[in-house]
Amino acid sequence: MSSTAANDPRQPAAAKRYVPTALAPEDLPVDYSGLIAVVFGIAGVMFRYKLCSWLAIIFCAQSLVNMKSIENDLKQISMAMMFAIMGLVTNYFGPARPGAPMKSSN
Repeated sequence: MSSTAANDPRQPAAAKRYVPTALAPEDLPVDYSGLIAVVFGIAGVMFRYKLCSWLAIIFCAQSLVNMKSIENDLKQISMAMMFAIMGLVTNYFGPARPGAPMKSSN
């Protein structure tokens, strides 16, 4: 056991603690999940696709969990969430989509 400690090439005294550099909010990488959430939210509202609205909700949650800057990301997430909720409300409670088959009540 002592022979392995003597043969260890690592130098714990030379190790330095990692300190991340501070970045400005403008220099942070793009939040792709937030961007995808906005695109799916708009597609869900405009084209009345339920799947797009549900995917927008999922990508909003992912973007919220991985949020790096509360100022910039919160605006984008709230906009995407509003589009997703509007899409879900219009899909489930609004009038039927034009060209969609009518549901018969028997």
